[in-house]
Amino acid sequence: MQKDLFRLDGQVALITGGCQGIGLAIGCQLAERGAIVVAADIAIDTFAPAMARLGAISSGHHVVRCDVTDRASIAQAVAEVVARYGGIDILVNNAGINTARERVTIEHYLEEDWRRILSVDLDGVFYVSQAVIPCLKARGGGRIINISSVLGLVPARLQSGYVAAKAAVANLTKSMALELAPDGILVNAVAPGSTLTEGYRQMLEQKDGIFYEKAQSLISHIALGRPGAPEEIAAAVAFLALPASSYITGVVLPVDGGWTAGYIREW
Repeated sequence: MQKDLFRLDGQVALITGGCQGIGLAIGCQLAERGAIVVAADIAIDTFAPAMARLGAISSGHHVVRCDVTDRASIAQAVAEVVARYGGIDILVNNAGINTARERVTIEHYLEEDWRRILSVDLDGVFYVSQAVIPCLKARGGGRIINISSVLGLVPARLQSGYVAAKAAVANLTKSMALELAPDGILVNAVAPGSTLTEGYRQMLEQKDGIFYEKAQSLISHIALGRPGAPEEIAAAVAFLALPASSYITGVVLPVDGGWTAGYIREW
């Protein structure tokens, strides 16, 4: 029987930061296409809501605690997944933060913020990939999809740590693709633009809030004139996980409403 190019039936997908936001949206999209989803997250309080959403789609999914900055935590999580399901076919390196205490120029940027953001957004991709690649090789191949950002492609001011980390993820993706292609492992990245997560939605609803005017200004620079939905980012990730994308590797795909296409203002 010919393989359905748009199904992931029986494939095991591990998603870091998978219990909330874009990560959970990715899990739901993969589950809808037949994958068995393991949502790995550090926030234990998100486990039950995540399982409720995944369970409403299909059964057999799982959540596991994982700190992507801690190799021991990663090893334990991967071992738990392999023991439960026998292996891993898809890895989505989604866990990320952008939590600098202040938006300041680089000479004032706190080293603590720099280290914390790079440890999650860059080191986490490196550590988790190293732990999972042997599992993918044991399956005869698989997919790795990293979550970068438009700010890794077109840098912005006052976010040195985040911009540096996401730019590194974009080039790391290409390097991994070159190295792992002989093993049948395809490696791509998605670079989301402004995305309407719950926190962002609350900010937009507070029209007298300090960030509302800045958020509206940002949206005015997006060709489609709106932020994206987590489900729209997740759909791009799902496509890169499908058999239909079997000749795509080393790509960093912006999903940004036209943000990186160019300026839309008349100067």
